Amino acid sequence: MEMKSVKLVCFSPTGTSKRVVQGIAEGMGLGLGTVELIDITTPAARKQSLSMSDNELLVIAVPVYMGRVPALLEEWLGAMQAENTPAVCVVVYGNRAYENALLELRDVVAERGFLPIAGAAYIGEHSFSSDNAPTAQGRPNADDLRHAREFGGKVRDKLQSVSSHTQLAEVTVPGSFPYEGRTNLWDVDFISVSDECVQCGVCAEVCPMGAVDPDNSSRIDQVKCITCCACIKKCPHNARTMKPGPVMDAQNRLITLYAEPKQPEYYI
Repeated sequence: MEMKSVKLVCFSPTGTSKRVVQGIAEGMGLGLGTVELIDITTPAARKQSLSMSDNELLVIAVPVYMGRVPALLEEWLGAMQAENTPAVCVVVYGNRAYENALLELRDVVAERGFLPIAGAAYIGEHSFSSDNAPTAQGRPNADDLRHAREFGGKVRDKLQSVSSHTQLAEVTVPGSFPYEGRTNLWDVDFISVSDECVQCGVCAEVCPMGAVDPDNSSRIDQVKCITCCACIKKCPHNARTMKPGPVMDAQNRLITLYAEPKQPEYYI
């Protein structure tokens, strides 16, 4: 089966989901048509809807938030339109557990007219990870990306083994329904801004929710904030750190309870 185009969709505040989906695309190699990366991390990017046909391929990767697909993506995902478009569903989690997120993502894309043919779960550096309290630091690493390329090759082989999408089998992935878990995130003041801040505006640019005031980076809309820590990790002056409180407490629990490295998994 020949693909006219491949669309790589990712929500990736700190870049981990993006690296994984690009690794999968590398493993697919040539012969799958034009490849387009659609990064829906910023609010402006999520204003554009996605429509695909049956001779295209969707590869979509999202982070796991508390065992679920991020609730903030519900509107964008719900607006997708497809006509039996083959889809590869990928979740990226911070070495704790992906719980029902992969099943949820598979079900969501199926409801929008896609045909989920493969799924995978990868490990990315946890958003709460820091040099002092590292959780899955540096993931996805070289081995993870090697696994992603291998997975991409398996997807390519599955597509090339049939002449029509009607011959493709829907993938089975782990998980249970109802999905359970929380979809709402913390409303908490947890970011400290030091005198090293020069108001360069990088934090406001990288925030996926527009929660940082571009004119005063110490002003953060706690309701909009999803605790992704992109503003902390990407500050060029290291002016943003985590305050003592519930988020730092969670950071410390992670390094205690989830120090053993998890390994990526794929289903096809």
